[in-house]
Amino acid sequence: MIAILDYKAGNQTSVLRACRRLGIGACITDESAVLLGADGIIFPGVGAAGQAMERLKSAGQDIVLREAAARGIPILGICLGCQILLERSEENDTETLGILPGVCRRFREDMTDGGERIKIPHMGWNRLEITADSPLLRGVRTGDAVYYVHSYYPDPAEGLALAWTEYGTRFPGAFGRDGLWAVQFHPEKSGPVGLSILRNFSDYCGRAAR
Repeated sequence: MIAILDYKAGNQTSVLRACRRLGIGACITDESAVLLGADGIIFPGVGAAGQAMERLKSAGQDIVLREAAARGIPILGICLGCQILLERSEENDTETLGILPGVCRRFREDMTDGGERIKIPHMGWNRLEITADSPLLRGVRTGDAVYYVHSYYPDPAEGLALAWTEYGTRFPGAFGRDGLWAVQFHPEKSGPVGLSILRNFSDYCGRAAR
């Protein structure tokens, strides 16, 4: 069973629908015992980093996520969840979970894309450049497009990037290490490519639980 973390931050239901479409056993939960007993955890979210961290801390879910990572329970952070796995976010100058090293930065208004100033938030389809092998991205190829909605982008420590996207700057669309991954895009909204990533995560969780 995959546990989808419920911390009142957005898109848990759309992630659950995508999992059900794939036949993946999943549930939305805020219960620590369920999260720590799951085969894997999906940590989604939309909204602001400061508010999200307040919710996580008030419910003790920051401790649960750190414990899950320490136990080796596979985790997939999506969008805001991806950003919060890092150490700090420029949004609200927020200290975040620090499960993965790095910071989250804001797109600057003077950045350009194709010679024109970028629009913030970055919203729409952009292509990935795959730069590292990963079970999460099995079957995903350079040039495949995924769907983004964000005003901040991840800047993880060197060596963690798995795939890159260009929008005003070059930033990791996917990063992490085996069993602890983060994607800035929304796989649940990214068509067959995104669904294959959710399937890959589920398959990895199943293998890790054996």
